[in-house]
Amino acid sequence: MKKYISGILFSITVLVFSSFILINRADDSASFKQEFLNLINKTRAKGCNCGDTYYPPAPPLVWNSDLEEAAKGHAKDMARRNYFSHESKDGRTMNTRIVTAGYVFKGWKSFMIGENIAFGQTSIPEVMAGWFKSEGHCKNLMNPGFKEVGVAENSKYWVQDFGGREPFSEEQQRLIKSGKYRLIQKN
Repeated sequence: MKKYISGILFSITVLVFSSFILINRADDSASFKQEFLNLINKTRAKGCNCGDTYYPPAPPLVWNSDLEEAAKGHAKDMARRNYFSHESKDGRTMNTRIVTAGYVFKGWKSFMIGENIAFGQTSIPEVMAGWFKSEGHCKNLMNPGFKEVGVAENSKYWVQDFGGREPFSEEQQRLIKSGKYRLIQKN
């Protein structure tokens, strides 16, 4: 009987401890996402210079889990294989990684994607400051066509994937369904 009670107490202790770890990871993940969104959207709200070009205020970005998964995969791959590039060692491009992660263009009026990468920074403010100081990275951050973002870090490899999809209007959807509006995909 004593072993039975000890076993139950041990199981409860493990369950409580596991739940605590999962809650902390969820809190860390939410904090990570919120810190990135706050830093990006603060600058997008006021506008900024990217190199010599001024970019006016842009709408806030929202977090997208498919873009986050693409970013996680690329950050992990760069860390594991020890390289730094927008092209994976196996030849996959940003486009392939993002679409494979589930951020697809089918069913949308317009579709655009972009990517920022960095290596060596130790904090979110540090990597964001570097990206805003870099003209090309800053242009991605301030691009009003981008509506969504997902970011990941693995062993000081940072990946920030952007997406912008515009839905068809209700009227356009009605015309497409009726066959009066035809879609043509451009390459």
